[in-house]
Amino acid sequence: MNGFTFAPALGWLAAGCVAALLLAFAVAEVVVHVRRHGATDETVAACVRRTLTCLLAAVMVLTPATVSTTTSRAIRGTDVMVAVDVTGSMAVKDAEYGSQTAISRLDAAKRIVQDVTAAYPDSSYAALRFGASGTLDLPLTPDSSAVQTWADALAPEATTTSAGSSLDTPLDQLMLSLKSIRDQHPDDTVILYLITDGEQTSTTTRRSYSVLRRYVDDAFAIGVGSAKGGNVPDLSGGTQSDGTESWVIDPTTGKPGVSKLDEQTLKAIADEMGGAYLHADATHTVAQAVSSKASGQWRLAETPKRRTRTIPLVWPFATATLLLLTWELGAWIATSRRML
Repeated sequence: MNGFTFAPALGWLAAGCVAALLLAFAVAEVVVHVRRHGATDETVAACVRRTLTCLLAAVMVLTPATVSTTTSRAIRGTDVMVAVDVTGSMAVKDAEYGSQTAISRLDAAKRIVQDVTAAYPDSSYAALRFGASGTLDLPLTPDSSAVQTWADALAPEATTTSAGSSLDTPLDQLMLSLKSIRDQHPDDTVILYLITDGEQTSTTTRRSYSVLRRYVDDAFAIGVGSAKGGNVPDLSGGTQSDGTESWVIDPTTGKPGVSKLDEQTLKAIADEMGGAYLHADATHTVAQAVSSKASGQWRLAETPKRRTRTIPLVWPFATATLLLLTWELGAWIATSRRML
């Protein structure tokens, strides 16, 4: 949709004052011509010419512009799927990311998501979380801020909800989502980031991630946490049950359960996907896990966000003003010659 507006380059206050002054000159020119009619050699044409010059100058000071609104934008042909583990063990504070400050595994995952979106600017993103089940929270979108907002809102799953961690929980939803992306954009590069501590406490045998190979061009398994591990907070609704340091009890020992990063499992998953494994810590960040297969091609996509462009349109008024000034100069030269 296109429209017309004013976008003063000098700002509304300064431009408004100058435009008002020029408008006053235009009015004064007409008033003086009418009052002094017969007492001056100014012709009606000269009065009209000078009045129009002032009016056009006033319009140019206000900077006329066209407004173009669109919901399309050029995006890179790269689609990034992010899957984040939100099981109770992700609340363990034994992770590091970019510094030696200890943070929870989920907080490290949030920072990783922020870096992933920064590593693939102008791309499309989809986001999935998994705990007791896998949920696609954010379908494919070119809005990176939506992914960042989603990551900021992530919270660890209540331990009362969890029935043991199973790393293949997101597999079905990932397969459906990635297949849909591949079908919609067959020429795009699809990249998957799986962010988890790699812990498998379920007694069922984990299914292979190799089924995702046909849908992704590159994949990364990002491990958060430490091999030493830490106690798992007893969470209720995603927060501490009573505000104190209470831990999940291991039924086999009767002591607080310890959750550890399982790098071997994550390396196996990365291999199954045909990708790479990275342990995110103080010295290793997503900067070391950026795909070299990211697409350099672009395509137009429709987005729900309306974008408005304002384009100054001064040249028609400047051309008209120049013609009037040329006319004024010619009239002045002609008058001067008659007076010689």
